[in-house]
Amino acid sequence: MQNYFELFDLEATFEIDNQALNSSYQTQVSQFHPDKFASKSSSEQLQALQNTSLINSAYDALKSPLERASYLLTLEGIDPFDHKDTQMDVGFLMAQIELREQLEGIKSQQDELGLDDYIGGIQAQIVENIASISQSFANSDDLQKVKNLVRELKFYSQLKKEANRLMDEWL
Repeated sequence: MQNYFELFDLEATFEIDNQALNSSYQTQVSQFHPDKFASKSSSEQLQALQNTSLINSAYDALKSPLERASYLLTLEGIDPFDHKDTQMDVGFLMAQIELREQLEGIKSQQDELGLDDYIGGIQAQIVENIASISQSFANSDDLQKVKNLVRELKFYSQLKKEANRLMDEWL
């Protein structure tokens, strides 16, 4: 089976050309449009549906920096979210606790302005983390370092999603 990068004829790197990804996605997905298979056999229709599903999964994985970095690590034989590996930077773990407590405080006070600032701060952390991942992949740094950065990005992404959900509830 082709990997996701090969499917879209892209180099397997963290930094990708989003325009090339989008263009290749449109080309790939149009080949398996249901209208093209309406008069085909059931097995051909099923194969087209499976191909479309694969294309959509591959596109979603490469479009997201978190998913793309995770996929690249997986291609290297590394499970970025291996639950047996609990090694994390102590400073990051302490910051995690503080950020969670800060969100709980904002929630209990129903501080909309504070929540907006909080989301902005988390977004800045995400941007910084993505830049670090990109630099680490570009410099062929230790993949354990990349793995830790990916785990941190997942934390920040989940925290942002949680904060955005809270903001949606309040609005």
